[in-house]
Amino acid sequence: MSELIKLYEDHVDRKKLKHIVEILRNGGLIIYPTDTVYGLGCDITNKSALEKLARLKGVRLDKANFSFICEDLSNLSDHVAQIETQTFKILKRNLPGPYTFILPGSNSLPGVFRKKKTVGIRVPDNQIALALVRELGNPIVSTSIKDDDEILEYTTDPSLMFDEWKHQVDVVIDGGFGGNEASTIIDLTGKEPVLIREGKGGVLV
Repeated sequence: MSELIKLYEDHVDRKKLKHIVEILRNGGLIIYPTDTVYGLGCDITNKSALEKLARLKGVRLDKANFSFICEDLSNLSDHVAQIETQTFKILKRNLPGPYTFILPGSNSLPGVFRKKKTVGIRVPDNQIALALVRELGNPIVSTSIKDDDEILEYTTDPSLMFDEWKHQVDVVIDGGFGGNEASTIIDLTGKEPVLIREGKGGVLV
C-alpha cells in the first residue's frame, strides 16, 4: 500500500525520514521533491529497485540515462572517473543547484552501471532530497516525473502524483508544490562545457 507522507523543507521530520529511507533500502520506489521538478527514485545499491525503475520508464536498465542524486561532492570519486581541477571548480560553484552535470563514469560504479561511459550527477538545492541521500548513505538513482499532458509536461501537485502513481511506487513525499521546469543539463566530459538541455539552471558561474 503506497503512502503519501508530508515533509517540510525547513524542518525535516527525522522519524518520517528514517521510515522512508528504510523503504528505499528494502527496494522501494519513492517520488520526492527537488529544487526543480519532482523525481522518481530508488537506492543505487538495490538492483531489483533499479530494474523496477527502468520498467516504469520503459527502458532497459543498462541503457537508462538516470541521474545520481548526491548529498555533496565529497563522494564523487565513487561514481565518476578522475576529473580535472577546472571541472571540479565548476561543480563546486554551481552545486547545490538546478543542474545535472554529465561526467565520465567510474569503474567503481554498481555492476548495472559499470559499462556506462558517463553519468549524470545532481546535488539539488532542496533539504528534503539532501536529507534522504544523507540518511541513506549513498545516492538515489532518479528520473523526472513526466505528465501525460503535453502542455503541463510536469505534474506539480503531490496529491495528484499520489493518485496517479500510488499503485506503482511505495511513497510519495508531499514537500509542497513542485516546479515545472527541469534541471539544466551540461556535459563536462570534454574540454569545454556543452549545454545539452536548457532548464531552470542559468548561465554557469
